[in-house]
Amino acid sequence: MQQDTFGHKADTWDEGSIRVDGAKKIANAILNTINLTKEMEIMDFGVGTGLLGFEIAQHTKKVYGIDTSKAMLEKLQEKNTSEISIESFCQDIIKEPLDKTFDGIISSMTLHHVEDLKAFFQTIYKNTNDNGFIAIADLEIEDGTFHSENHDVFHFGFDEMALCTIVREAGFKEVQFKNINTINKPQKDFGIFLLTAMK
Repeated sequence: MQQDTFGHKADTWDEGSIRVDGAKKIANAILNTINLTKEMEIMDFGVGTGLLGFEIAQHTKKVYGIDTSKAMLEKLQEKNTSEISIESFCQDIIKEPLDKTFDGIISSMTLHHVEDLKAFFQTIYKNTNDNGFIAIADLEIEDGTFHSENHDVFHFGFDEMALCTIVREAGFKEVQFKNINTINKPQKDFGIFLLTAMK
């Protein structure tokens, strides 16, 4: 059983205004880029407490949340209602792939915690239906100061060209990368991108 590195953060996760506001901006960017419909089933990779997933669930048939943090998923389940809910899976889908495909895969600020990017994009390619999409938001290249401590951070943001190349090599097409938000922290400003692509 792997250690829950986010367990101690789960209780206060939704209290961070930067995090909550950031998830809304990512949701809006996805809604402005992808034509979501009530027929779609979506995977939210690194769903956490559902800050992005619940926004997207309002526009789709169903959102499935994937995370390796049991504590985060427990917080998410407390937020489920009869009107809007996310079905969650606690697993590492690279080591333990899901036997299910989705019309779209979304992710917010999780990619920098994924060590093997090639394996990740190859995995989610298999989990994406034909003509399905991915929409991944994360940090643009930074100097390692975004997080107060970098335990479990494998990438200090992402270079557009390098990341888009990995995504294309996994089989995705129509790859686009655009800045959608800037997070202002005392030490500096950090750019947030949304990468979208189609299968």
